[in-house]
Amino acid sequence: MPVLLESLFGAIDPSAVEAVGVSTRPVDAEDSYMPVFLAGILTAKAVAGALGVPLIETTHQMGHIRAASFGGNEEVLMRDRFLAMHLSGGTTDLVEVGTCDSKIISIEPFGKCTDLHAGQMVDRIAVALGCAFPGGPHLERIANEAVRKDIRIPVSVRGTDCSLSGAEAALMRLIGNGEDRCEVAYAVYDLLARMLAKLIRNAAEEKHCGTFLISGGVASSKLLRELLAVRLKGAADVRFGQNALSSDNAVGVALTAGDRIWNRTNP
Repeated sequence: MPVLLESLFGAIDPSAVEAVGVSTRPVDAEDSYMPVFLAGILTAKAVAGALGVPLIETTHQMGHIRAASFGGNEEVLMRDRFLAMHLSGGTTDLVEVGTCDSKIISIEPFGKCTDLHAGQMVDRIAVALGCAFPGGPHLERIANEAVRKDIRIPVSVRGTDCSLSGAEAALMRLIGNGEDRCEVAYAVYDLLARMLAKLIRNAAEEKHCGTFLISGGVASSKLLRELLAVRLKGAADVRFGQNALSSDNAVGVALTAGDRIWNRTNP
């Protein structure tokens, strides 16, 4: 952080900073807590205090969703609500997002993965195939070398909830039986695309809303985006954040802080 702060304040005037934003917990729920957030909180408090500006607290999930709405997807913020999927190592959530004056005002969960998360499965399979951690980029690279592409792992979807533990076990058995690593890697993305397509269709019917914004590190996969588009065939208005920002949380947190400062100065 000292290196980053020195670089930051070497490029901007500290007096131009109006607030400091920080994510303090994974999601907006009473029992949402992870110790790793303490490092960011302490740094943010120190910087805000030194600059004499407000500290704006938000969540990791809000950061991802807000980042996904930036740079081409701002139109979703002009609606009263839209649906979002947050796909990462710690989250596989379906949420309903409420907006007002092009700002996010609420995030209400209504669907989830009941055991593993999408990013967890990707990383575990990648490591089992000999890839480095985190495994997403490496797994996608070898998946793109697949030739047959005929492995179909059953998906477990019930309404707007899903399960991945059975799929992970099936993939691990394939690896243990010596199945071609490229074919196994491709099967991961094929599985995720089929699962997400079912979840999106079910959510659209349940919530009577066909607009989806997909965020989180797993959503940065170009292969997953392509396979999901084929599965949905235009059945929903599915939008992804910028590829470079899908795994980035700082941009969304900064945008959220900016939104809240704007609300304070423009009541």
